[in-house]
Amino acid sequence: MRQGRAQSGSLEIGTATRVITPDLGHWLQGAGIVKRVTKVHDNLEANGIYFSNGENHILMISCDLVGLEPDYETHLREAMGVATGISPRDVIISATHTHGGPSLIRTNYIVPLDSAYMKKLKGWLIDLAKEAVHSAQPGEIGWATGKAQIGWNRRYTWADGSHTMHGDATRPDFTGLEGPDDPQQTTLFAKAKNGKLLAIMYNNTTHPVTFYGAGVYSSDFPGYARKKLRKKFGEKLPVLFLNGAQGDIEPRDGFHPRHVTRDEQVKRLGNVIYNGVMDQYHEVTSYNDNPEIKHVYKDLKVGVRLPTPQRLAKSRNVLARIDSGAHIRGLKMEMAFGAVHLQKEFGDAPFDILPIHAIRIGGLAILTEPCELYCQFGLNIKRRSPVKTTMVVGLTDGYHGYVPTIYGLLGGGYSGKAISWTRLKPYAGYRIVETASQLLNKLWSTFKNTDEKEIATSK
Repeated sequence: MRQGRAQSGSLEIGTATRVITPDLGHWLQGAGIVKRVTKVHDNLEANGIYFSNGENHILMISCDLVGLEPDYETHLREAMGVATGISPRDVIISATHTHGGPSLIRTNYIVPLDSAYMKKLKGWLIDLAKEAVHSAQPGEIGWATGKAQIGWNRRYTWADGSHTMHGDATRPDFTGLEGPDDPQQTTLFAKAKNGKLLAIMYNNTTHPVTFYGAGVYSSDFPGYARKKLRKKFGEKLPVLFLNGAQGDIEPRDGFHPRHVTRDEQVKRLGNVIYNGVMDQYHEVTSYNDNPEIKHVYKDLKVGVRLPTPQRLAKSRNVLARIDSGAHIRGLKMEMAFGAVHLQKEFGDAPFDILPIHAIRIGGLAILTEPCELYCQFGLNIKRRSPVKTTMVVGLTDGYHGYVPTIYGLLGGGYSGKAISWTRLKPYAGYRIVETASQLLNKLWSTFKNTDEKEIATSK
């Protein structure tokens, strides 16, 4: 175990950053797209920040990746824990969910997981973790919250009762959006005692999909914002983007569509993030060098819904046709593979384990979960939080797929049918909210619970 240099209660902060861009020629992450990458638009990165008060330790890492398969993510955390001497459960790995990265989630029948890249990534993240932990120095933190809208709800409802993941709001049968959006941006600033900015960590909510299917690597508009922040504060500054409850959120306002190029969209939304961060930076007038650091978690067991026998048979037939040479791609391949893969992975044991973490850093709450949670659930978590400022962070501690509301299930469409990345029972999102509320309130001791030890150490 690493011996913390900080006196109990005083804060130490360590940071690190690594380029994690794969070589050209690797498979692109894309559910219905079969394509190899031919160009690097901009680098993918992993950025990390380590907090310690001598007794408690938290290492938070943001990766410009679509997500990580749960077993692989567990393997990463364990290796990083061994390398740094901190508990693997105190290593928090989040994905930005960029759609301009390598194949790391199995959502495509033809495209395999990029195992060669995964080996390289392990080495990069171990090095990053060691640097972040061993570079720790006395520091202080401050944060602020504002509005920087980069996402809008993408679930459209129609007069016949159906819902779709995208749509045209000018259609005469359009009846409204299925759910809300969340334009809140919360930013934490970490400084050394001499006033030097050590890292920026911000939380906002949307899908970085500008380069989806383009055959390029890109960190999307969060990467553009990071570049601008580095021009302002230093070229090696770690900047962490923690994505929110973005399952039904996209970076396009359907009521005010813009006809722009990919690069124009990246710059526009990147500037929205940058301006929001800068506003919040100037808003922070005091920093805390002695924040309370606490961390509790619970591994939440939830049921999995399986495809019907009839749908499974039809899906297997589609895959057999692909095997025979039929050129079936896009949504039809996605849905067929998703059903068959779901039955293969969960048919014998239809349940999943969702790691839910609650972190307290002074008066700031951070709640992480491993799914593409629909936005309403994220808002509910914030409303039930015992403190004013709460980050809700998805795609953390593995990837466990979409978690729609009941409306999303009733309306059908992409999230309505059971596939391996929309697999959880209808109550899953509500259970996540309940668990989040319990854990957050535990951190601020607003209620007593006889199973405190179980909540804090649940395996």
